[in-house]
Amino acid sequence: MATSTNLGFPRIGAKRELKWAVEAYWAGKIDEQELQQRAAAIRRTHWTLQRKAGIAHIPSNDFSFYDQILDTSVMVGAIPERYEAPEGEVSLDTYFAMGRGRTATEERPGVSAMEMTKWFDTNYHYIVPEINRSQIFSLRSTKPVAEFLEAKELGLHTRPVLVGPVTYLLLSKSDDPSFDPLVLLEGLVDVYENILKRLAEAGADWVQMDEPALSLTLSDKQRSAFGRAYARLVAAVPGLNLLVAVYFGDLRQNTKAALAMPVHALHVDLARGRADLENILAKLGEGVSLSLGLVDGRNIWKTDLEDAIATARRASSVLGNDRILIAPSCSLLHSPVDLDNETNLDDEMKSWLAFAKQKVEEVAIITRAVNGESARITNALSANAAAMASRRTSTRIHNPDVKERSAAVTPAMAQRTSPYPERRKAQQQVLRLPTYPTTTIGSFPQTPEIRRARASRNRGELTTEEYEQFIREEIERSVRFQEQTGLDVLVHGEPERNDMVEYFGEQLDGYVSTANGWVQSYGSRAVKPPIIFGDLHRPAPMTVEWISYAQSLTRQPVKGMLTGPVTMLQWSFVRDDQPRSETCRQLALVIRDEVCDLERAGIRVIQVDEPAIREGLPLRHEDWDAYLEWAVDCFRIATSGVEDRTQMHTHMCYAAYDDIIDAVAAMDADVISMENSRSDGTLLDTFRVHPYPNEVGPGVYDIHSPRVAETEEMSDLLRRAVAVIPPERLWVNPDCGLKTRRWEEVKPSLLNMVDAAKELRGQS
Repeated sequence: MATSTNLGFPRIGAKRELKWAVEAYWAGKIDEQELQQRAAAIRRTHWTLQRKAGIAHIPSNDFSFYDQILDTSVMVGAIPERYEAPEGEVSLDTYFAMGRGRTATEERPGVSAMEMTKWFDTNYHYIVPEINRSQIFSLRSTKPVAEFLEAKELGLHTRPVLVGPVTYLLLSKSDDPSFDPLVLLEGLVDVYENILKRLAEAGADWVQMDEPALSLTLSDKQRSAFGRAYARLVAAVPGLNLLVAVYFGDLRQNTKAALAMPVHALHVDLARGRADLENILAKLGEGVSLSLGLVDGRNIWKTDLEDAIATARRASSVLGNDRILIAPSCSLLHSPVDLDNETNLDDEMKSWLAFAKQKVEEVAIITRAVNGESARITNALSANAAAMASRRTSTRIHNPDVKERSAAVTPAMAQRTSPYPERRKAQQQVLRLPTYPTTTIGSFPQTPEIRRARASRNRGELTTEEYEQFIREEIERSVRFQEQTGLDVLVHGEPERNDMVEYFGEQLDGYVSTANGWVQSYGSRAVKPPIIFGDLHRPAPMTVEWISYAQSLTRQPVKGMLTGPVTMLQWSFVRDDQPRSETCRQLALVIRDEVCDLERAGIRVIQVDEPAIREGLPLRHEDWDAYLEWAVDCFRIATSGVEDRTQMHTHMCYAAYDDIIDAVAAMDADVISMENSRSDGTLLDTFRVHPYPNEVGPGVYDIHSPRVAETEEMSDLLRRAVAVIPPERLWVNPDCGLKTRRWEEVKPSLLNMVDAAKELRGQS
């Protein structure tokens, strides 16, 4: 019989229960015991849901209070010295300090967080392991065993999930650029042997080892590391079955290395790598099982069950049912929890969708079909076929006018009128900014009062007029604060916006928003990606009224704030019935219209954020050029319709840009602001090798940490920046937007930031 499996379930809870619990703990409202009790309730709910759906291999240790890579760092003892963690089990407070930093108190010093970056090409952020040549790994956490035993006590036999040792090392960083982390593989495998033995002693018969690095472009040395690691792990625990899970892409040149691992099962992502299937079926080792990732774990569209079942039967015809496992393509961490909780969507739209709960049900249906249990699934198959047909033919999806405009885009639409040096002169005459101009990235704290007002408006307790008056008052407070602080280019603070993508999606035809479609972005931060289901059209201006109001309050320039087309694409759930490049071009035209409307309204500084452009980069180097060509082109279409004197900004954060810096330069933004402080200024090394031709704002303080940034540390970063970026082209700004922070952190930090800029001006 084929086996139904799951690789991981969303940890946040259907109503973001984990977010509220963790943030209550951080705020001192609950103690660790209550936090652990709430976490256990979430795990129990998710395990029970999967068993009820019909999943045989239910994952455990897919839960995390913050991040699974951070969990792994703690498990293997890769804890930087600055956290002063004594031997033995690592405390929860140390764990959270590693993830988010810690503010200094009278009792203990403050400490910076570890670097955070994107998990492959997703919008999930992981905490980057810090290791060096002298790293000694040791078992510091038995969380995988504890959660396996927790499920066992509930009568559930689970399949523990571990991040594989090779992927862990390849995702790590060191302060020595010549250091090869794979030299530490043997010592790391020692720790993995220890935890696998403990899992076997606890009664585990299968363990899932996640090795998504096998979907990357690898060297021969890197590929060989997988064989060495798994030869040892399989031999160390003979009675334990190991499944290596590869996802987010196909295997291509890594196929031989993947098939050479002496493991008991291999998982492949057939949502993104179906071209590999026939080759794998022909070469899979005798007795090795194949886990088929047939249900897309990263999007929200229903699976075409007829197609998935045909693929599974093809694999079964070669290997036999007993060697087939049916699964999602990857962990469902990247999917919302339950479509049944949706109240914003009409019946037709809901019939096209599947969230995590529905996806595990799809896995069970496919498994039953392969196992010949057709009588149990007849109705489900009929409903699925009807949904597939409905979506293909719906008139809601296709807009001929949008398609015609997209097809008519010309190369000239992606070019500014003049090159940057000429634009710079025109902008200086209009803006008259000082050296080291100061600004923020856009958003200010989304206070409880703002959230309550928005909720009251949504419930009908506030009229539109009352809500808009509240927003005007918030904008004026933000403007006055910035004037008093001494910032040079102001923002309106974005109090009217729920999310930098969803806010725009709610105003565009072709988008739909969910009520509870939350997915984890990092730590306790969850986002609610809107859904692009059809051709995209802007019925009316989206931001002009609020930006114009803010500008009317002050003589200083106020930035228009927009989200760029690539980020709109990446941070949405995207239709899968046309190329992503076409959907992105439609978005570029929408943003272009908004940019031009802002300019006509007298806004002279406009920021089009593209934090996701690096995230969208294909995992394989050989696929980069095609993506970068259309991604950069779409940004330029969105931003090139303005006059020379209008200064166009963009912002990027939390990703390594050194390998695409030429493409970033080709975007031709007048000013680019980027994350810099949390990665300890490594961005400057990139600009030292590849100078950015226009103006740069390397972030001077980490907004994802609750600590107040001090003037001296920001001054130090700026002094280092001046050695790389000419003073006349250097901006001063935080790493990212400030919506997740509290005013008591933001106000002193921005005052200190302005002081740091003034200090450098005094030294010029």
